[in-house]
Amino acid sequence: VEVSESGGGEVQSGGSLRLSCKTSSYAFHNYCMGWFRQVPGWAPEAIAARASDGSTRFAASVKGRFTISEDPGANTLHLEMNNLKSEDTSMYYCAADYRPTVPCVPEAVLSLAYRGKGTQVTVSS
Repeated sequence: VEVSESGGGEVQSGGSLRLSCKTSSYAFHNYCMGWFRQVPGWAPEAIAARASDGSTRFAASVKGRFTISEDPGANTLHLEMNNLKSEDTSMYYCAADYRPTVPCVPEAVLSLAYRGKGTQVTVSS
């Protein structure tokens, strides 16, 4: 299953960015999908998850600032990031996997098998 991210870039503190994650139609409609981020030398941090029923969950570090939107026609999941902070600077990855018996929550995202190559987000103060 191919997963590919796009939309990263540099933004000033307080600004917004939208990341996109494109995958196959079957994966988009049936898989748990999510986002995690990682700074080199640090452990990855799972931040958001979207279940196949469309429900979403967010880590405390981004809740209230990040949301998920969908473009089903393009098999694309978007991570809408608002009020960005310098600590949001990281490489962002999308992940997906078929997990019908496991809750699709941020804590599960790091175990999802299919991942993209990542897109860099830099927030400058």
